[in-house]
Amino acid sequence: MLDVRRLRLLRELAHRGTIAAVAESLAFSASAVSQQLSVLEREAGVPLLERTGRRVALTPAGLNLVRHAEAVLERLEQASAELADARRGLAGPLRIGTYPSAARAIIPGALAALAREHPGLVPMVTEVDPALVAAMLRAGELDVALVHEYDFVPADPEPGLAAEPLFTEPMYLAAPAPGAVADHPESRWIVSPHGTLCHTMVVRACQASGFTPLIAHQIDDFATVLALVAVGQGVALVPHLGASPAPPGVQLTRLPMARRTRTAFRAGAGRHPAVAAFVSAVREALPEDLRGGFGDAP
Repeated sequence: MLDVRRLRLLRELAHRGTIAAVAESLAFSASAVSQQLSVLEREAGVPLLERTGRRVALTPAGLNLVRHAEAVLERLEQASAELADARRGLAGPLRIGTYPSAARAIIPGALAALAREHPGLVPMVTEVDPALVAAMLRAGELDVALVHEYDFVPADPEPGLAAEPLFTEPMYLAAPAPGAVADHPESRWIVSPHGTLCHTMVVRACQASGFTPLIAHQIDDFATVLALVAVGQGVALVPHLGASPAPPGVQLTRLPMARRTRTAFRAGAGRHPAVAAFVSAVREALPEDLRGGFGDAP
């Protein structure tokens, strides 16, 4: 009989590529991960891994087993959801991931709704860039998360995860005067830190207008970004949730691009009552101008 915990390790190895990365994500030692994968190979009776330098590649049999592991883990999430639904009342921790502007504008109202309707539930919120959410959900560090994507940075499908659309918001150019991205090839730009989706979005939006942005500041807070624009430190792209209030001296020009937010969770967990309660609370907490949505950007 194949061990589910070892199947989870194999699945993580397929996504992360190295035993060291798997060990770090799951708080194991590298030797423990390697030992458990060796046991899984013996259980399977065929080679599952082949080493190529420092990396470990999965054999065809290993890749096939990962596909089965995805299905098994999804069914276990479904079983957990059904068992939780059979119990009366929601209780215990719910680990929530969110990006900063949603943490400020949406999460407080959602937590207030959860406290009213499910007082036994203990929400635990972590700010995390959407680029890191998939790994944290698969590792069990999060149960549900708010994630976003941009027109210039679409989200790739993530094995083992599912998502539900939540809302769409427009993007704005924040500058001293109204204009377009193409008007600022020589301007200094204020962007989010390197490696974030927001950073990639600005770079690609500028490249689509024919230039590479001259990055002056890397700031992961849109209120601070707007304050810097106001004192002449550069221009920026900001989403609707991060664009209000604009300080004096900052003009916001709506752009033909959008940011889309979804709730993400492990495949099979969408019916878990705690996850469903959070999604419902988030929808209840949405600002009026996001309910019904802006639709796609013009």
